[in-house]
Amino acid sequence: MSHQTTQLIHHPYTPPQGFVAPQLPVYKASTVIFPSVAAMRARDWQHKTGYTYGLHGTPSTFVLEERLCTLEGGLQCVLAPSGLAAIANVNLALLQAGDEVLLPDNVYGPNKVMARGELKAYGISHQFYDAMNPADLAARLSNKTRLVWLEAPGSVTLEFPDLIALLRLCKARNITTALDNTWGAGLAFNPFTFDDGQGVDISVHALTKYPSGGGDVLMGSCITRSDALHQQLKLSHMRLGFGVGANDVEAVLRSLPSLALRYQAHDLAARELVLWCAQQAEFVQVLHPAWTPSPGHVHWQQVCGTAGKAAGLFSVIVHERFNSAQVDAFCEALQLFKLGYSWGGPISLVVPYDLTSMRQCWPTGLQRGTVVRFSVGLEAVDDLRADLEQALAVLR
Repeated sequence: MSHQTTQLIHHPYTPPQGFVAPQLPVYKASTVIFPSVAAMRARDWQHKTGYTYGLHGTPSTFVLEERLCTLEGGLQCVLAPSGLAAIANVNLALLQAGDEVLLPDNVYGPNKVMARGELKAYGISHQFYDAMNPADLAARLSNKTRLVWLEAPGSVTLEFPDLIALLRLCKARNITTALDNTWGAGLAFNPFTFDDGQGVDISVHALTKYPSGGGDVLMGSCITRSDALHQQLKLSHMRLGFGVGANDVEAVLRSLPSLALRYQAHDLAARELVLWCAQQAEFVQVLHPAWTPSPGHVHWQQVCGTAGKAAGLFSVIVHERFNSAQVDAFCEALQLFKLGYSWGGPISLVVPYDLTSMRQCWPTGLQRGTVVRFSVGLEAVDDLRADLEQALAVLR
């Protein structure tokens, strides 16, 4: 190698081994270099015995997958570019034309949109069931049902379903279950053991939320304890070409050690604000699984424990005498609670919702009015309470 350019590309120096630091090195790669053609042909990308191409895993992604399995109690994990991509991975891996998928009516909205769009176009039918009524799920299960989605608590309105009853109905029919476990984050309950050591087949997690913790990463995961299901997910994952950026992997790995501390801080702050909101006349109902009057509180206790964890989300229903413009003005008057989707980061967020456009019918147990969801960040609770109080002046 006489030319300087070639020398720079094929430089022989490698640093000495033995460097250990708190943070892991970041491996960025599309191309993986093989020592021989035999090694190239022998590498098995499906079982983490080696590296073949960046999409199929690097040391960084393998480490994150293993740590997420420890967090959620699973054995195998695949990473996806977002929480929604992880949901798509499950749907497309397990469903084919002629199959049916059942989703709770209070499921994460984009999962509904996918069922009505891509899945329907692929010949996969769907139904929405009342998550708070196990009998409704039982009535909808059929020989076509291949997958049932669960979510605890429900999106936006935060009702906590009878997860155990729903799970047992599916297990009795040998139907695969997938849980959106983003709210629980692997901390509120173990998705694989919450029913006397039994649990769901697949846990999907939007790592965008609490594991990232910064509001700056998009990523999702699919975790299972079944080798057969994992291979189905992984093969579909490969065919879809899902990959995650090394810097995003690094960000999540860096945030995981503080996850439990942050989750607890979000949780405790949310409970304080729930107590205050419950005393405000403008709010006819406060929705939070650990709040005794909230729908499904008993089911939350059953799965999470009487002193269990409950994340940092809560919703209020603003009295129906206030129109949508007034509610919007209340949200816009907030200074610390910013208007924005997602949750789990350091900044508190607020979103008003038109529930009638999101559900088949008005949920049982919910008062009439406009639903406003709050995501509590890491600001001082006194400051957040004062922010809510000053914004309520708009309604008063």
